[in-house]
Amino acid sequence: MTSPAPQPPENGYGATARVSAATAKAAQEKPPGRDARLDNAKFILIALVVVGHAIEPLTDHGPTSALYYWIYFFHMPAFILISGYLSRSFDASSNRVEKLVLTLAVPYLIFWTAHQAIYTVERGGLPDSLSVLQPTWTLWFLVALFLWRLSVPVWQRLRWPVAIAIIVSLFAATADLGTTLSLGRVLSFLPFFVLGLSLRREHFAYLDKLWVRVGSVLVLGVTAVLAVPISDHLSRDWLFWRDSLTDRDIDPLLPSIGLRLAFMGLALAMTIAVLALTPKRQTWYTPLGAYTLFVYLGHSVVLLILKNTPWYDVMAGPVGLAVTLAAGVGLTLLLCTPLVRGCLQWAVEPQPTWFLRQDDKGLARKEADAGKRAAGSGAEREKGSV
Repeated sequence: MTSPAPQPPENGYGATARVSAATAKAAQEKPPGRDARLDNAKFILIALVVVGHAIEPLTDHGPTSALYYWIYFFHMPAFILISGYLSRSFDASSNRVEKLVLTLAVPYLIFWTAHQAIYTVERGGLPDSLSVLQPTWTLWFLVALFLWRLSVPVWQRLRWPVAIAIIVSLFAATADLGTTLSLGRVLSFLPFFVLGLSLRREHFAYLDKLWVRVGSVLVLGVTAVLAVPISDHLSRDWLFWRDSLTDRDIDPLLPSIGLRLAFMGLALAMTIAVLALTPKRQTWYTPLGAYTLFVYLGHSVVLLILKNTPWYDVMAGPVGLAVTLAAGVGLTLLLCTPLVRGCLQWAVEPQPTWFLRQDDKGLARKEADAGKRAAGSGAEREKGSV
């Protein structure tokens, strides 16, 4: 009769090996934490968003106009590309869609109402249209991100998603899509979102190569120089990616399509350059990259109010530019502070229990917690872009 094979002692090396194997497996399955480079880039980009909006009324001044053009060459395409990258896990499940509504649609309605209230006071009466399908000022991005995220499963199934997105973007620009849901911008910026969706973590390793960083410095320097003549001769409409090419003074197909492709290439090159030069280590502003939605939504209300004050009547020339730049950066930092975030949280991060039926509270809480664990980086990972 054969004796049974000896078993490793429960508290000996066999148990240690099993524990080590289990620990290693858990470490492999644990989702990666926040990417410091992306958080740094998000803070830099949101600061450029605020600065760009703050200096817009001062663009009669030549250097201010050149700076404005340089910022608008790339800042939204870069934000959208990052948003696409952070949307890779969106699977259109009921839990994800519910969160999409709570984190984008509900804040959109709240701040759309705030914008309309400011416009009403400014004009001394109600605007011509009160359709929530027409985004006010900065809110087009929330609409776009909502629609882009809903389409993620489709793009992930396509064989050549980026090429198809470019074709859709170019041909959409030849049609007058109006202002409903900001479809012009939704489709024009689509290639950047799909490109971000197609990227993987290993692609970002190329940004650390010396030749990429040297080239990035050259790209940003050359584009800063080019912004001067371009700001004098080219309409701002090319920067906004909003209106149809049919309303330009040149042919909507050629050279308009060529110019749109050139602006796509310029935006992509500058996006790569900014990401390559952004620190990938933890910095003092890395944690602030998690609060970009607070800044994006909050600054719009502040600047709409500021534009109805004597501020821009006083600010002019180089001094006005310097003071407004400092004010824009200061506003960005202010909106990231715990006190301000606490005041805005009800509007920027509304609680699901405010909108769900009583019976769904427990389920919603469990799903929210599960979603945070799956994302590995809290609610902001779900928001992604802003």
